[in-house]
Amino acid sequence: MQTLHVNGYDMAYLDIGQGAGKIPPLLCVHGSLCDFRIWSSVLGPLTRERRVITPSLRHFFPEHWDGIGDTYSIVQHVSDVIAFIEKLDTRPVDLMGHSRGGHIAFRVAQRRPDLLRKLILAEPGGELDATLDPAFKPGPSPLAARIAASAEVIANGDIDGGLQIFIDALEGPGAWKRLPATPKQLLRDNAMTLIGQTRDQRPPFSRTDAEAIRTPTLFIGGANTRGTLRQVLETLAANVKGSRTAMIPDTTHPMFEQAPQKYCEIVLDFLAG
Repeated sequence: MQTLHVNGYDMAYLDIGQGAGKIPPLLCVHGSLCDFRIWSSVLGPLTRERRVITPSLRHFFPEHWDGIGDTYSIVQHVSDVIAFIEKLDTRPVDLMGHSRGGHIAFRVAQRRPDLLRKLILAEPGGELDATLDPAFKPGPSPLAARIAASAEVIANGDIDGGLQIFIDALEGPGAWKRLPATPKQLLRDNAMTLIGQTRDQRPPFSRTDAEAIRTPTLFIGGANTRGTLRQVLETLAANVKGSRTAMIPDTTHPMFEQAPQKYCEIVLDFLAG
């Protein structure tokens, strides 16, 4: 593990593999309740061909944050990722984000396309505004409401109870209880960040946002994912010019953990194209 001082904060990250020639590194941005360890199932296949850099965002493991303060936000994390890329020894990079990390990667591409060669969005988290969703209503989405309920339980000291609300909202009833011990501990290590996420105030995606993305983009989804995450992926993919979409059979939101080999094949094929 290494650290890079970014915007007054020491961002921890892993830097693995070499790649060949002048191939850009692949920078991977994790989602909610995760950290750089979440990519462990795909690091083997990816690093045989690429240099892979996986940072932990501000306030995630290995930091153990107390949930206090206003430095956890989409805006802060986007700024941190941009500054992180600017400090790397090679640019541009290929940028990959999953879930909330996909939202961050999207906003980086929107703000600083000069830093990127290609963009991979694995079920990017967020909401759609009225220009993309005729059923849009102001206020928190059903998923945002579940996140808020989960964060409240965590803030009251019941970490596992709060995480159960969150994971079951994403993957269906009983999903938390079915999780093995290792991924459960990773989620516990980052549980307090969910308190910060309730204050994210992330703007919904608009048609103008999607049409502004000019970086070659691949969307990846789990074929069995339902609800908001599926809707956001399909709608953005339809409005990001020239983008490609790959759906992985028999998987849901954590598709790269459920089918790591297939996920890596799709990613590497896109990056090589």
